[in-house]
Amino acid sequence: MSIIRNPFFKEKHQEIRYRIRSFAESEIKLKARKLDEDGRFSVELTKKMGEMGLFGIFLPEKYGGKNLDTLSYIIAVEELARVDSSQAATIAAHNSLGIGPIFDYGTEQQKGHFLPLLTTGEKLWAFGLTETTAGSDATNVKTNAKLENGKWIINGEKIFITNSASELAFGISLLLETGETKGKKELTTILVERSTKGYTTGKILNKIMWRSADTGKLQFDNCIVPEENILGKRGQGAHIMLETLDAGRLSLAAIGIGLSQGAYEMALSYAKTRNQFGQPISKFQAISFKLADMDMKIELARNTLYKACWLKDQGLPYTREAAIAKLFSSEIAKDIADDAVQIHGAYGLMKDNDIERFYRDQRILQIGEGTSEILRMVISRKIGL
Repeated sequence: MSIIRNPFFKEKHQEIRYRIRSFAESEIKLKARKLDEDGRFSVELTKKMGEMGLFGIFLPEKYGGKNLDTLSYIIAVEELARVDSSQAATIAAHNSLGIGPIFDYGTEQQKGHFLPLLTTGEKLWAFGLTETTAGSDATNVKTNAKLENGKWIINGEKIFITNSASELAFGISLLLETGETKGKKELTTILVERSTKGYTTGKILNKIMWRSADTGKLQFDNCIVPEENILGKRGQGAHIMLETLDAGRLSLAAIGIGLSQGAYEMALSYAKTRNQFGQPISKFQAISFKLADMDMKIELARNTLYKACWLKDQGLPYTREAAIAKLFSSEIAKDIADDAVQIHGAYGLMKDNDIERFYRDQRILQIGEGTSEILRMVISRKIGL
């Protein structure tokens, strides 16, 4: 494995990359194609990733975490996506969207109760934002909660929620309408365990991408939870949601880079061994320039992402940088996966070729955690437009 040199990169990061790459190659790679074909979420692999310490990797040790920095976490996601984006998505959604908000906004009692349960790979936590009416228009949620006699009564539904419907799904942080404040919709985040009466889940199947990641649709029918299950303060839900998305965009960018790296390596290897007109196709300028562009795009995307991780760990604003990193990484993943298929020719269109799966998996990256259009809106606002 070549050494990646970067000003934000320390020896510990190279060690993490090597360890996670070895795990992905030995434990995930041989299973990824079959899991994708079956559209099956792997409890076994999820628990093994838990044993590797990938759940709660950035949490303090007192909560069961590894107390590592953001870049360490992002490198782990990147290396998983280099082999299988579905497994990377499980880790990314659980850490960035699931436990991240609990750690950032939870009371000490909430953190002490939930976080140690969510660092082992035995239980998964989800973040409930998306509804049929709320996607890019994230605040247009209809799911609601009413406070009566010290209890929240929750009704509504969520859709396209990662880590929400498998047997390991333990619960969700719900973004809800809880009333009005000064004529505006009041949004609040509330923690709801799956065992709550009236909480039902269903699996979303037949996806073209992330087929072995768990994606669910949820319904809440008069679910009752204690008032103290509120995350943060009442009316703070939109702020929690937006800050959570900033962190989530870093991990989605990592999936884009990891997928791009894997696709590039497959294309490079194939180009060196595929002969036409008496020589390897890598000798032709049309192919070598595609590969050179892939390498350039991955380098630039990685530098951009690692800078955003550094800003986050320094406690500095990183909303703009997270948007840029996620936008650029998702766009280059599209380009690189497409060019990699082109280099493989007809062989790249076959189900028994991993590049076909990578070509499908990249498509979600321009949609999840903020569409490419929304990210351009975020960036434009940050430059004063």
